[in-house]
Amino acid sequence: MTRTAVFGGGCFWCTEAVFRMLKGVSNVEPGYAGGTKDRPSYEQVSAGDTGHAEVIRITYDPAVISYEDLLTVFFGSHDPTTPNRQGNDVGTQYRSIVLCDGQDQRKVAEKFIAEVQSSLKDGSRVVTHIAPLGTFYPAEEYHKDYFAKNKSAPYCQLIIEPKIEKVRKRFAELLNDDEKN
Repeated sequence: MTRTAVFGGGCFWCTEAVFRMLKGVSNVEPGYAGGTKDRPSYEQVSAGDTGHAEVIRITYDPAVISYEDLLTVFFGSHDPTTPNRQGNDVGTQYRSIVLCDGQDQRKVAEKFIAEVQSSLKDGSRVVTHIAPLGTFYPAEEYHKDYFAKNKSAPYCQLIIEPKIEKVRKRFAELLNDDEKN
């Protein structure tokens, strides 16, 4: 039995590439959620007028990887203390957000965020928003598996590849066997 998790932590090209590396994850789909416009386009979301965030929908096997492990990687692979920003990506569409498909996920996410917050000793605050999932709108086809299809692109080399390497080092025990090398 599979489950889904939906996270937004900046550019979905980055988050998709990170979560594709994990064992127990069978699919990662970039898309848009958390806003008000029906069937938004990338251009509309990028303009910041839809209320949607760039997110990923992760399909995973909870017998192999837990929701808590997914949250660990999510919070360890982006900065949850910067409002509406991840690196050079600025705007509400790049906010840190956990979209829950029920109260069980919400409770786990709230507890996790409280633990992350208590671990911060520099006075910063976790700004990750938790909200009900609502409708997930899949991104346009050219966004899917973007990193794998465009590894030589400057954005992929300068932004995504360092994030991938950080995750490989920090979460080696959660990686697929082919990602450990």
